[in-house]
Amino acid sequence: MKELFPAKQVLGFVFSLLLTVAALAVYFIDMSNGAGITILVITAFTQALLQLVVFMHAGETSDKKAIYTTVYFGVFIVIASIFGTLITMIWGY
Repeated sequence: MKELFPAKQVLGFVFSLLLTVAALAVYFIDMSNGAGITILVITAFTQALLQLVVFMHAGETSDKKAIYTTVYFGVFIVIASIFGTLITMIWGY
């Protein structure tokens, strides 16, 4: 019976709910903008990684190296776009 119970998925779901509660706490708790954005970014990336690994089974295929390389490249593009936008529009370079 133990092999029929999806313990990994249930724990992933519970952890996903906890990350959502942490993100909602930023809205309801009065904190500075910097701290709130930091918590939101950390919970967002953690939840995205959790969804990818647990529910989309990214690490269970034979081409997991290609999948993780694509994810790392996507994160690099996102970070480069964000900092490029900040440099151009806010910091004036």
